[in-house]
Amino acid sequence: MEKMVERFLDSYAPIVETRNKIDPALYTKYNVKRGLRNEDGTGVLVGLTEIGNVHGYILDEGEKVPVPGKLYYRGYDVEDLVAGCYKENRFGFEEVSFLLIFGKLPNQQELADFQNVLGELRTLPNGFFEDMILKAPSPDIMNKLARSVLASYSYDPNPEDPSLRNILRQSIELIARFATMVAYAYQVRQHYYFGESLYLHSPNKELSTAENLLLLIRPDSKYTKLEAEILDLALILHAEHGGGNNSTFTIRVVSSAATDTYSAVAAAIGSLKGAKHGGANNRVMAMMEDIEKNVKDWKDDEEVLSYLKKILRKEAGDKSGLIYGMGHAVYTLSDPRAILLKEKAKVLAQEMGYTEEFNLYERIERLVPRAFKEEKNSDKPIAANVDFFSGFVYKMLNIPGALYTPIFAIARISGWVAHRIEEIVSGGKIIRPAYKNVYTKKEEYVPLSQR
Repeated sequence: MEKMVERFLDSYAPIVETRNKIDPALYTKYNVKRGLRNEDGTGVLVGLTEIGNVHGYILDEGEKVPVPGKLYYRGYDVEDLVAGCYKENRFGFEEVSFLLIFGKLPNQQELADFQNVLGELRTLPNGFFEDMILKAPSPDIMNKLARSVLASYSYDPNPEDPSLRNILRQSIELIARFATMVAYAYQVRQHYYFGESLYLHSPNKELSTAENLLLLIRPDSKYTKLEAEILDLALILHAEHGGGNNSTFTIRVVSSAATDTYSAVAAAIGSLKGAKHGGANNRVMAMMEDIEKNVKDWKDDEEVLSYLKKILRKEAGDKSGLIYGMGHAVYTLSDPRAILLKEKAKVLAQEMGYTEEFNLYERIERLVPRAFKEEKNSDKPIAANVDFFSGFVYKMLNIPGALYTPIFAIARISGWVAHRIEEIVSGGKIIRPAYKNVYTKKEEYVPLSQR
């Protein structure tokens, strides 16, 4: 049967490709906003939000003028949120989650109440691990996370209740359980696909999300305070990024159709799994491994620059011509998330013995604009984005690549559910853009016997 299927696909796959090609000139003819982007690279305005704001340029008489990047959560500069947590020597992801959902910074009692609720909910329902994770392992943790979210519907006594109170309950449960789902899916993956011992630890309700994740994925459950702090920082910086990114737009689109919470969140996970969205830090790491292997002297600017030019000429790396982790659709002069993560990464690199590698990252960050100038004759500002440093941070934390995008999801679930709630409360209409049919021929039906 397998050979029959393969022969069928070999014969008919080319037909599918041919019948789905649309002349690129038609997109220009009909002024189609491909990717929902305007010609100047800005996004097509399709909605309003008060949750997150990404600021990377200003428009001056129709021209984009680069400015230092800023990221705001409910009007608060993310740099100030991070600085406040550092000053008070505490973890901040839970506070940021509260802010995104409730639209205000919690006082001490509100934060304690929220942390306690999250702590009580971190453990998965009875039988969930055995039936939904252990018995159906997946080589990709994002797929397993999506399946776990959909399976949560079956464990919810009231999954279809559209009341705001019920959606809030479901949202908080998912925020609490994402780290547990991811960690268990990872342990089962390692056991079934790579023959490793199966380590299962119970989440600790007294610990933060970052601490719990490290506790659950490590065989000995041990971690340092600095390790937990930098992972917490990564969660804060990935928690929200405005309504226009692909996965957040996905959850708003699906939520506008009045579906259940689990279906909406699973759709967002599917989006984030995509290589063009959440998988960017993995591509950065693959690129850096290639550079480290082929550049003999990491301290030589000219040798590093020469190899970067080879990447741009599609002569090196994955031959895509892309230098991953550099540049952003909105940020121009700087990505505030990259700046904050880089500062903490430097401290971790010194402690973990990665200073030489960190210096290479800094050198590449500095040389990339010059490479574009000399190879592409481009003066466009190019700055490191958060993906450039996040994979390196996870590597220093001894977190495997299979967990990079799932960690992104553990953070972004807070922003997703906040946008879902805002869409339900204020959106009002199902999101339905237009597509123009450009098939010009009028076909006459031919009976089967005459084809």
